[in-house]
Amino acid sequence: MMRYLSLTASEIKKLNSKEFIESIKNSEGRLLVSENIVILDPLLKSITNSELAAAMGADILLLNLFDVQNPEIKGMPKNVKPYELIKKIKEFTGRSVGVNLEPVDPEFCENNNDFWKMTKGRLASVENVKKLKDFGVDFIVLTGNPGNGITNKEVVKCTRQIKNIFKNEIVIFAGKMHGAGMGDAILKDEEIKELKHAGADVILIPAPGTIPGTTVDLISKKINLIHDLGLLSMTSIGTSQEGADLQTIKTIALNAKMCGTDIHHIGDTGYPGIAVPENITSYSIAIKGIRHTYFRMACSIKR
Repeated sequence: MMRYLSLTASEIKKLNSKEFIESIKNSEGRLLVSENIVILDPLLKSITNSELAAAMGADILLLNLFDVQNPEIKGMPKNVKPYELIKKIKEFTGRSVGVNLEPVDPEFCENNNDFWKMTKGRLASVENVKKLKDFGVDFIVLTGNPGNGITNKEVVKCTRQIKNIFKNEIVIFAGKMHGAGMGDAILKDEEIKELKHAGADVILIPAPGTIPGTTVDLISKKINLIHDLGLLSMTSIGTSQEGADLQTIKTIALNAKMCGTDIHHIGDTGYPGIAVPENITSYSIAIKGIRHTYFRMACSIKR
């Protein structure tokens, strides 16, 4: 049985989309995705936040604010070409790597002038997905950053457009971590079913205790529906609670596990750009224990 939980870097590198999904499913809720903002100076200055997250026990890496048309990852060596950045991150960390794309109305995003302001290279477009595939991305996450006006309707629409073109060539995560300025953070049952028909492989929902009203009972029912539809789930911390105390992190982790989630996500702004590093390790230990956490931390990228 191939399970991502126990794979080495060379085995992870060989996974195709179908095998990637199967290896996640076979890991039985013991995988942690760490999201990192790539355009901010990294916490350790001379190496990327993704490398730090991997060292702290993250199984999978998710890049936020990666602009496909102007690729940049702060902390990467200066001699790495823009189109080689993601392949190099994969080489440096031995992890599967995904990128956020945002299903947003361009007219709306022009009104958002803060840090999260949209760019064309971050839109959930067929053109951008094609470039990401060429860059070596293993999966995309169709979701929204604060204030960018991503609606659940647009998430479904973009999922369908991308799936129709790329079929099973790339894994699609779709959903929301928070309201993204629109207030509809929790997918309705009908919207989850629409995402299934649109072609999503993984449904993204807030972890219990991160969005007002996200009780264990509610999230458990959502995940049961997702599983009944034959899909995988990812519960997320997208509310800066990735910078909370260890007890809060462990509580969220165990509650998400009790809900039955397949993948756990920890967000990118404990410190600007990355979760508090020790929270990555604590979350990992809470869902899979020291044995598997230390394996992921210690396993050489040359294996």
